[in-house]
Amino acid sequence: MNRVELVGRLTRDPELRTVSSGVSVATFTIAVNRAFSGQNGEREADFINCRVWRNQAENLAKFCHKGDQIGVEGSIRTSSYDAQDGTKRYVTEVQADRIEFLTPKGGASNFQNSNIGSSDISGSPSSDIATTDISEDPFKDFGDEVALSDDDLPF
Repeated sequence: MNRVELVGRLTRDPELRTVSSGVSVATFTIAVNRAFSGQNGEREADFINCRVWRNQAENLAKFCHKGDQIGVEGSIRTSSYDAQDGTKRYVTEVQADRIEFLTPKGGASNFQNSNIGSSDISGSPSSDIATTDISEDPFKDFGDEVALSDDDLPF
């Protein structure tokens, strides 16, 4: 099984190009924080090279920029090529099947009233979730206790 799921931040704007067959491809790198701190007590990150094709490539290049947080699902691909100096070079990258935009519209610091979109391999939206302002207690007018019966529960 070759399956990868990553959440990280773009280290630079995605690079979009079109191959000779007319298909769009975007290459990008995400910084993924490690689960532990290094010897100096600071969190370390891995920098993962990724590639995505077609509509998702176009959407990524259009809507995401350096510093944005994204989720990537895909598989690890390895390849090699001969460099101009005659040496053999090896490349390991994630071939993305699905990318989810985790940074809301308007910036990373404001999650209120934002739509968070994602797209599957076809590039079509798979969710459009609107968040609401939770700074005000929705139960403030009910007093200290809310009485519920079994008939009120949906399960």
